[in-house]
Amino acid sequence: MKPVVDDRMLVGHATFDDAGIFRLSADLALVQTIDFFPPVVDDPYQYGMVAAANSLSDVYAMGGTPLTALSMVCFPNTELDLSLLGDILRGGSDKCAEAKCSIVGGHSVRDNEIKFGFAVTGTVHPDRVTSNDGARPGDRLILTKPLGMGAVTTAYRKKAIQAEHMNRAIDQMATLNKTAAEAMVAAGIGKAVHAATDITGFGLLGHARNIAAASNVTIAFRQSAIPVFDGALDFAAKKMTSGAYKPNQELLKGQIELPANFPEPLHRIIFDSETSGGLLICVAPEAADALLKDLHQRGVKSAVEVGLVEQKGAALLKVLS
Repeated sequence: MKPVVDDRMLVGHATFDDAGIFRLSADLALVQTIDFFPPVVDDPYQYGMVAAANSLSDVYAMGGTPLTALSMVCFPNTELDLSLLGDILRGGSDKCAEAKCSIVGGHSVRDNEIKFGFAVTGTVHPDRVTSNDGARPGDRLILTKPLGMGAVTTAYRKKAIQAEHMNRAIDQMATLNKTAAEAMVAAGIGKAVHAATDITGFGLLGHARNIAAASNVTIAFRQSAIPVFDGALDFAAKKMTSGAYKPNQELLKGQIELPANFPEPLHRIIFDSETSGGLLICVAPEAADALLKDLHQRGVKSAVEVGLVEQKGAALLKVLS
């Protein structure tokens, strides 16, 4: 069966972007995405918040504004108290309310494993989309959240992390990328900000690879600049990484240059998956300082510069010592 070809489809699957973009008019386009996953924490309300923040993030990564959401639930309702499901839904609802995104319905099925998330629809100006194919050599890279949620949530499952420490991680995962996206828009998408993605299941390197491939450039990270969540390197040193670490590493085989004697814990962190990670933003060199300052003033204190975009070389990705 041949795919439907429609000139109004501005961004589809070809560039491995976070969401699809469909133009409705000269100044209005839809942003559409879907995401859901099993619990990463035990508390159902917190899980609902994290899942919602993760689902909404794809719209923010495209420079869009979420408008509506449809919930998706898999729940073994013959085995667990339905009040748990109520708490999950409440967490998701509260996070969508924070985003000013209306939940208009949803669908649920019986499943042996709990899964939860949203299909989200937003809007964006067709000429102001931060798609993966816009990065330019010379761009500076800004990352808005530290890495390491794969290691932290694995440590949580192994009961190797203190509750207070884990609660800080949950706060990070439940934090919307709304403010960071607003800073991108204020800086000027297309003029100052050229591309962006959120860092989730494919990890820092997997999502950066998608930008590099779509934009025909090489993305270079500075090893010393890569931010890591408190304690995550210690957990990674004990091989506490998510199940995505090895598949992500295999996916990027031959596509990355690493320094000699690159530390294994950091290697695990940059290949591992993230849950509701931050935005990786490609910004014109002359606008990067102002964007960083604005992010910090808006409360995104963890935003840091992590590297740059280079002319395409032998590898799509580099880590510079």
